[in-house]
Amino acid sequence: MSNSYDTGRLDLPFVGVSTFGKRPLVTDWNAIDADVAVLGAPFDFGTQWRSGARFGPRGVREASTLFSFGHAGAYDHEDDRTYLRGDVRIVDIGDADIVHTDTEASHANIEAGVRAILKAGALPVVIGGDHSINIPCIRAFDGEKPFHILQIDAHLDFVDERHGVRHGHGNPMRRAAEQDHVTGLTQVGIRNVSSTAKEGYEDARAMGSDILSVRQARALGPKGVADRIPEGARVYVTLDIDAFCPSIAPGTGTPSHGGFLYYDVLELLQHVARSHDVVGFDLVEVAPDYDPTGSTAILAAQITLNFLGFIFDARQST
Repeated sequence: MSNSYDTGRLDLPFVGVSTFGKRPLVTDWNAIDADVAVLGAPFDFGTQWRSGARFGPRGVREASTLFSFGHAGAYDHEDDRTYLRGDVRIVDIGDADIVHTDTEASHANIEAGVRAILKAGALPVVIGGDHSINIPCIRAFDGEKPFHILQIDAHLDFVDERHGVRHGHGNPMRRAAEQDHVTGLTQVGIRNVSSTAKEGYEDARAMGSDILSVRQARALGPKGVADRIPEGARVYVTLDIDAFCPSIAPGTGTPSHGGFLYYDVLELLQHVARSHDVVGFDLVEVAPDYDPTGSTAILAAQITLNFLGFIFDARQST
């Protein structure tokens, strides 16, 4: 007995390959033709405590299928806006190859992926992995116009060298500040006992950093924080999931209480997208095994898709 109806291809979230947002998979990095290209960086050898962020790209991709909407985009009734309509082309280019125990080779492969995205004229979105993956991401921009970095994070990540390590997850903002094409940093959410000594804060400020705690950021409000970024600056955003309070994002290697809640970060990203040209984005330190509910990965996927919606809404409005 056959059905008398034809549903077509439903493509439900739990069906098929879990690319980011169930967008097309492009495995040939020389054939990227899109507005956004998502790259996985499943590397966590830079961690100093709990590992597991190597499973972040896979976890965030799977969670993102929950938000896999069609060509009509996503309508937000509060903003009365439809985000990520069908004319925003997003592809997933898979993962950079990771060479186990070899940081430099793994970072080089991540850098190659970001360079391929930039060569294609697409916006790079990189899902980590620990925060050291930001180092090759920033290096890949050395032929691009200068930009400012907005870091949303619990930790300053400005250590120069510790135990002989210069490319771990405590070093990326120091390495970024050393790059000629990075004009400065706005570091938001830094709190409590940090992995950086007082001298690190002094070095960061001397090298152009503006540092705000969660409480300071909340006192200013999202727009007030966005306004501290130099006017007219191109902006690269790096978001460590431990910027959020572990009450909503426990799935990370170095949780820190007193963090942001969802709308704190969402509204900041919305203001930044409206006021500045966003040139790249990475989201790091999701370690799914520490969160059996899956809510951390869902938060990461949702904030990434919303941010992309804000970026392209701003671009299409200009």
